[in-house]
Amino acid sequence: MNIPSSEKKHFQQLVLERYSANKRDLPWRKTTDPYKIMVSEVMLQQTQVPRVIQKFNRWMELRPTVTDLANAPRTDVLREWSGLGFNRRAINLHEAAKQLAAEIATRHPEQREGSCKKPSNS
Repeated sequence: MNIPSSEKKHFQQLVLERYSANKRDLPWRKTTDPYKIMVSEVMLQQTQVPRVIQKFNRWMELRPTVTDLANAPRTDVLREWSGLGFNRRAINLHEAAKQLAAEIATRHPEQREGSCKKPSNS
């Protein structure tokens, strides 16, 4: 199906207007930190947003960086995940954090922040 470009643009504009008028104030929309975005995306898989908001905020208090998560015992990660369901997501998130933290550890000291942010070139 070939949709004319003008129709696509009109539809895109309608979607953006609807979003602007109805968007929710969610904590993960206030950051550009890839770690926080990754955690929110994994938490939001098949889980209601109100439940994730509570868990996300608590998670960021306890595990504010990818290194903090990587260094946490699996039992703690699973306990903190409790209530979100599908514990395999927590295990996979934990394993991903370990891999990312290992990569961060190999960076130059000025680049290590405990997160996966790329260093600025200033």
